[in-house]
Amino acid sequence: MKAAVSGSAYVDPAQAVCHRRGVDILDPQIARELAAELPPDVFAEVLRTFEADLTRLAAEMQQAARQGDAEGCRRSAHALAGTAASIGAQALERVARLALGPDPRPTGQPELEEVQRILHATLQALRALPETCPRP
Repeated sequence: MKAAVSGSAYVDPAQAVCHRRGVDILDPQIARELAAELPPDVFAEVLRTFEADLTRLAAEMQQAARQGDAEGCRRSAHALAGTAASIGAQALERVARLALGPDPRPTGQPELEEVQRILHATLQALRALPETCPRP
C-alpha cells in the first residue's frame, strides 16, 4: 500500500491505521518494527495470535467483572494490559490498566463497554497492519 499524499503532506499509512478517531490505537513504531523484522507469513501469524489472545483476555476480564470476582478481573486485566503492551496496543493497555488501580473492584458496565470499543478498534487496526506496514 502506498502512502497517501494530501496536498503536499505525506501521510504514513501505518500511522493512519494506528491512529483512529483521535485515539492512538497502536504504536506505529512497534508495528513497523514487527513488520520489518518478521517474514510476512510469520508477521501475519503473530497478529492472528495476538488477536485471539486479546479477545480471550478481554472476555475473561468481563466475565470476572460480571461475576463480582475482583481478583479474577485484576488478573485478566493485568494479562490483557501486558499482552496489549507487547504488540503496541496502547489504548487497550491504558483501559485495561484502569482495572488495576489501588482499589481492586470489579469494573463497571461503562468500563466494560469501553474495553469492548477499544478492543474492536485494536483488532481492526491489527488486521490492517499487513497491508500498511512497509516491507524491507
